[in-house]
Amino acid sequence: MKIGIPKEIKNYEFRVSLTPNGVKELVSNGHEVFIQKNAGLNSSFTDKDYINKGGKILNDNKSIFNISDLILKVKEPIEEEYSLIRKGQIIFTYFHFASHEPLLEAMIKSNSVCIAYETVEDDKGNLPLLVPMSEVAGRMATQEGAKYLEKPMGGRGILLGGVTGVKPAKVLIIGGGISGTEAAKMAIGLGANVTLLDTNDKRIEELNILFGEKAKCIKSNQDIIDDEAIKSDLIIGAVLIAGAKAPKLISKNLLKKLKPGCVIVDIAIDQGGCFETSVPTTHENPVYTIDNVVHYCVANMPGAVPYTSTYALTNRTLPYLIEIANKGWENASKENLEIKSGVNIVSGKIVNKNVSEAFNREYHSINSLL
Repeated sequence: MKIGIPKEIKNYEFRVSLTPNGVKELVSNGHEVFIQKNAGLNSSFTDKDYINKGGKILNDNKSIFNISDLILKVKEPIEEEYSLIRKGQIIFTYFHFASHEPLLEAMIKSNSVCIAYETVEDDKGNLPLLVPMSEVAGRMATQEGAKYLEKPMGGRGILLGGVTGVKPAKVLIIGGGISGTEAAKMAIGLGANVTLLDTNDKRIEELNILFGEKAKCIKSNQDIIDDEAIKSDLIIGAVLIAGAKAPKLISKNLLKKLKPGCVIVDIAIDQGGCFETSVPTTHENPVYTIDNVVHYCVANMPGAVPYTSTYALTNRTLPYLIEIANKGWENASKENLEIKSGVNIVSGKIVNKNVSEAFNREYHSINSLL
């Protein structure tokens, strides 16, 4: 199979979808790998690094899309890439269709095969290809939240961990999955007063075992979210429903009751955001303020730390990529239910129920297309 690695062109997206060692693995399996010129530079990989592992360098993304059977990306295609995608071509990347209907429409019209990292699910209900970037985003959420709590950045002017004789900041984390847990680890490490909410009893029990007295881990409902939010200095939204829009957990009315200079960080912004006032921002312009509350809603947070993120992403995606390349997407889906769960669109038909429901579109069973 011919596999293409285009350079990411989303605002301040510095990651690349595959390391040179990943290229070596694909080549050793009999595949050709084409990398756009300088695609890996921001992740500290040179064209020579890729060539030394058997990759072939092409000058532009049009050439990459034209020659490749499978396109491997980090982020969803953006508008200028839509016309480059052709019928039957496999696109393997983070899509987050539920947050952007124009993307969904474009991929339907392309008649391509769209396999989304974020909906690949194992038999325990885990999302293995979300884990690495969720870890990065969770840790960054606390890091960025701490920065924007500084007064020159528009925040309350409070140090997350406090100092002797001065109380630390109160941090509320909504969602106890991978990103929420990593955010809590960072906040606890900095000495903050941490409250972590989740709706799953089993997960609450696991979090209590993990953190002990270092954090309050509470069963969540809307009243508790409201009560905890108005007492908090930093609020991190980390709620995810695979393939679906995130629930809105902090309303416009509640926002008015938050502390002036409070910072809210929306990790769920790729899925539409879990705060009613959330809109996607970029690393270039990461924050905006509504009702004296600083909003950080960067849609590709891990893109700011590409060296870490690219290695972490390749470690997880490569086994699936090799299987798809070796067998073709159809046979890979028949033999591996995790890959099957990642397929969102096939030849203009939506085959993921959550994606179809997000925009009230017709759903087709993938079994009818295999």
